[in-house]
Amino acid sequence: MLYQIYEAQRSLMEPFADFAQAAAKLYNNPAFPIAQGPMSQRMSAGYELMYRLCKDYVKPQFDIKTVKADGKDIVIHEAVAANKPFCELRRFKRFSDDPELLGRMKDQPAVLIVAPLSGHYATLLRDTVKAMLQDHKVYITDWKNARLVPLAEGEFHLDDYVNYVQDFIRLVQGQYGNCHVMSVCQPTVPVLAAVSLMASRGEKTPLSMTMMGGPIDARKSPTAVNNLAMNKSYEWFENNVIYRVPPSFPGAGRRVYPGFLQHTGFVAMNPDRHVSSHYDYFKHLIQGDEASADAHRRFYDEYNAVLDMDADYYLDTIRTVFQEFRLVHGTWDVRGEDGRIERVRPQDITTTAHLTIEGELDDISGSGQTEAAHGLCTGVPRSHQKHIEVEGAGHYGIFSGRRWRDVVYPQVRDFILRFNEGPKPAKATPVSAKARPSAAKTPAARPSRGGFGKAVPAKRRAPARAKA
Repeated sequence: MLYQIYEAQRSLMEPFADFAQAAAKLYNNPAFPIAQGPMSQRMSAGYELMYRLCKDYVKPQFDIKTVKADGKDIVIHEAVAANKPFCELRRFKRFSDDPELLGRMKDQPAVLIVAPLSGHYATLLRDTVKAMLQDHKVYITDWKNARLVPLAEGEFHLDDYVNYVQDFIRLVQGQYGNCHVMSVCQPTVPVLAAVSLMASRGEKTPLSMTMMGGPIDARKSPTAVNNLAMNKSYEWFENNVIYRVPPSFPGAGRRVYPGFLQHTGFVAMNPDRHVSSHYDYFKHLIQGDEASADAHRRFYDEYNAVLDMDADYYLDTIRTVFQEFRLVHGTWDVRGEDGRIERVRPQDITTTAHLTIEGELDDISGSGQTEAAHGLCTGVPRSHQKHIEVEGAGHYGIFSGRRWRDVVYPQVRDFILRFNEGPKPAKATPVSAKARPSAAKTPAARPSRGGFGKAVPAKRRAPARAKA
């Protein structure tokens, strides 16, 4: 019933939000006499704040039209490269009519960015994508809101996430020969699993893997997020945070972890900061500081836009990553699309260079959680591994904002470029823990969640085109 109550409340607030928006514009319009009063600026600011608090936030767009490289504009065209029931793979094609720049762009590395499926949309990584586009061909996973996925598409488990990542890696490899993979926060775990499985089968693996602020080993420096997941039972989550999508959505009847619950949890972590931010927004409106007010709008348009996650995927993640720590214990078995069960063995990776990045002040993925990947990937030579701790950075600071652009990105770019030709296999330090045998195959299999859909063709925007 909670989901239905939430939707009823949202529908009830919608006319109040529309009224507040109209009133804010009225009190701020110099053509109306009411806007000339001594309190008009405060009234406008108050109604604008009310509107922002009551409105419904929809999925944002990446809206990246151009980026600058070497002082020149590169035109960006966003297209869907592949479509699966629960995810679209987006490609950002780059265009330039400068022959010299075009030549450099053609030789630049291809990077698959795996965005988190943890409540926010992939557009949370807009700043990440914009920076990467300066020197790379960029693809990103754009996970769908589970309430918009019809029940006929089947379930979605953590295993399916791992299978999706493998398929996307193969697609980019097929286009460019090979690629680099970057994962931010939650996907560090399934991405490491995907590359491990590919290595165990003898498949070509990505040239490098960048993991940023993720819970590879959630036992290290546990945060409030980790403690909640570890201290509550699996049954508690299943009984208290899983609801069915109301009839008004395409995914009606699907069991989901609602985005509004995740958003409530995000806000509850730092309520004082959010109250202060909204009060500052009110003051900026009164002062006429439109630049600061617009920065607030941009941040909360992204932060307040949330999606539902399929219940099976969410509960699998709680159990596998935060309660049983299957990746670090070497007990994680993944069911492939063909129904085969395979053991995740990071020690089988030998030719994929590793870069891990953590924020000094990260309150979501604690210190050492991401760095733990190096201890698991014992088949990768130490010379092909690197760890960075970003001083003064919180969770979002390692992939967005000034620290990302000025401190983190240059090191990511240089690491990718260093291994763009691929590290050579080398004898690595023996695995400290006992090697665990692969799990036996099981005949039972869940129905496949579908393969790639039809690729959406990109239109030409310029006379010269880079394959990026």
